[in-house]
Amino acid sequence: MPLSLRRQGMPALTPDNDPSPAPYGAFAPTPAQAAIIALARHTRLKRGAFRPWLSRIVNRLRAGPLDVSYQGASFRFYHQASATERGALFNPDYNLEELDFLRAHVPAGGSFVDVGANVGTYALPLARHVGATGKVVAIEPHPVTHARLAFNRSASALEQAALVAAAAGPADGELMIETDGDNLGASHVVTGQASGTAIKVPSRCLQGILTQAGLSKVDALKIDVEGFEDRVLIGFFATAPQALWPGAVVIEHLSRQEWQSDCIADMLQRGYSQAGKTRSNTLLVRGFS
Repeated sequence: MPLSLRRQGMPALTPDNDPSPAPYGAFAPTPAQAAIIALARHTRLKRGAFRPWLSRIVNRLRAGPLDVSYQGASFRFYHQASATERGALFNPDYNLEELDFLRAHVPAGGSFVDVGANVGTYALPLARHVGATGKVVAIEPHPVTHARLAFNRSASALEQAALVAAAAGPADGELMIETDGDNLGASHVVTGQASGTAIKVPSRCLQGILTQAGLSKVDALKIDVEGFEDRVLIGFFATAPQALWPGAVVIEHLSRQEWQSDCIADMLQRGYSQAGKTRSNTLLVRGFS
C-alpha cells in the first residue's frame, strides 16, 4: 500500500511527529466526507454547536486530517481537537467579518501581523491578499500548532508569510503555555500554577519581533492569545515608535476577564476608535491628527 494511503488511517498523524508528511492532497475528503462538508457549508449546520458532531461523523468515515481550501489558501485541518480548524472546515464564512475588515485596511504589498496565528486561518488569507510584494508575520509558539502552520504555508506557496516560533510577551525570555485537551487552539500562557501538561516556549517582545522581521510599518494586526493580550500590547504601545503602531487591529475580547489592564481602553486613549464588534473580537482603527 502506498505510504500516503497508509497514513490516511492514522488519526494521530501530525506534521510535528511525521518527518516527511504526505504531500498536500493526500488527505482530500472522500466523496462521503465532501458531501457532509458541503451540506454543512450551505446550511445552518455550519454553526458552532453542530461542528463537533459533524467532525465526529466525518472522522468515522475516515480517521485523520482533511486537505481543503479556506479563503483561497490550502490547509490540512486536524479538526478532531481544534475548534478553529473545525470552524474553517465546516463554515466558509468563519471569521469572515474580521477577515474582510483586515483586508480593507491592508493594501496589496502591505503588511499584516498575526499574534497567536494558530494554523494560519488569518495569516495565510492575508498573505494571499498582500501578494508576493507584501509581508505577513505570523507568531505562534505551540510546537504542534506551529508545525501545522508551517505545513499550511508551504502547501499554499505563500512564502511572504514569515513564521515566528515564539510567544509574544512583555519581555524576551521564556513562558509556560498549556493546552485545553479538547481544543488545541485554546493554548494559553500560564499565569498561575502550571499543570503537568504545560510546556516552556521562547518569549519575545512584539517590538523586537517586528524589527527583526524588517517591518517599518504595520497596516493591520490581529491578536488572539487567550487572555494575555494586555501583557503583549500595553508595553508595546508604551515603547514602540508610532510608525510601528498598526493602522487597524482585531483583538479577541472573549478572555478579557483575564487581563490585568484594559488594553482596549489603553488603545482608545492613544487615538484608536472602535470600528466594530463581533461575538469574539473588537475591531479598532487608528486615528490620525
